[in-house]
Amino acid sequence: MHRLLILLAIVLAGLSGTGPASGAQDWVVVKADGRDYLTMDNIAEFYGLSAVKRNDREASATSGVRNIRTTAGSPDFFINNLKFILSYPAIERDGKVCISRLDLVKLVEPVMRPSRIKNAEPIDTVVLDAGHGGHDSGAMSIYGPERAFALDVVMRAKALLQATGLKVVLTRGDDTFISLEDRTRIANQYKRGIFIAVHFNAGGYGTGVESYTLAPRGVPSMMADGPAVSDFNDCRGNARDAENIALATATHAALVVKTRMFDRGLKRARFVVIRDITIPGVLIEGGFQTNPYDAKLIATAGYRQLLAQAILQAVQNYRRAVGNEQQLPTVVHTDESGKREPEKTAKRETPAPVKPSPGVKPAPVAPPSGN
Repeated sequence: MHRLLILLAIVLAGLSGTGPASGAQDWVVVKADGRDYLTMDNIAEFYGLSAVKRNDREASATSGVRNIRTTAGSPDFFINNLKFILSYPAIERDGKVCISRLDLVKLVEPVMRPSRIKNAEPIDTVVLDAGHGGHDSGAMSIYGPERAFALDVVMRAKALLQATGLKVVLTRGDDTFISLEDRTRIANQYKRGIFIAVHFNAGGYGTGVESYTLAPRGVPSMMADGPAVSDFNDCRGNARDAENIALATATHAALVVKTRMFDRGLKRARFVVIRDITIPGVLIEGGFQTNPYDAKLIATAGYRQLLAQAILQAVQNYRRAVGNEQQLPTVVHTDESGKREPEKTAKRETPAPVKPSPGVKPAPVAPPSGN
């Protein structure tokens, strides 16, 4: 029996150039709860995918190995089988499943077409941030503290990255406590850098890996109790929203592939280390110290090496995604022995304009800007 694995850390649509692929795109805007939503049919058409298929409340569309899907009432959104957490749950209106305009602009578009991100800096430096340190042990397991495991992963990743010729900067290279403010200060010294923070999770018997990128302005942090006035404050990191989600996508996909752990999704938050930096950043949680299975894995050198390899893969894929070289998404099937079958690449297709529904005024923008 074959198991489907995501191979690439970047989820590209395979489109090139600038602007819509074919003429102006008519976006059918649905108003709900004071926000603008776009139909999955509209989105699938724009990105050259098949007509949307429905399975009860789920809506999906594919083209070759590319696919998107979501379920009305759920915040889960899948691009090429990688799980993202929407800023607002999908809704259903007039028989159509929709996602918010903000999620299309801030999540789907930069993930599907990262090469179109404007003003992305070339990357020559990776800032690695081992969480906690010194008197701050982080999450504990019977095998040891988070601070030690995070530092070990960072040191392993440093060696791999340096072997490729990249400059690597550590916010801490030993068991020392470094304040959050000092971590961001270090990161902000490198204009052509990216920032990757390494942590391990805690909380009951939770399991799996997850990644965090900075929540866009106006979007509640997924680590908060709900919407707050502070959600509308300007954060330094929001200037890199598009690069943030592209880097987080590359990182999270690599984590899921390398570790084969449960995919908890790519989420949004306002942690200080990703909020106050001026370069693209992501924070990863490599498993649960409080889960017996996860904790035993985290304590092994082999698993920590997989995390380091995932970081290397993420950096390489991100650099390709926002640079001149384009790469199409690939899905690999493996048998029980782990032997790979031949890889497949996505066919490039040109989306045709979507006709507006009767009585609904279209917004002829591509993609529509979000607020």
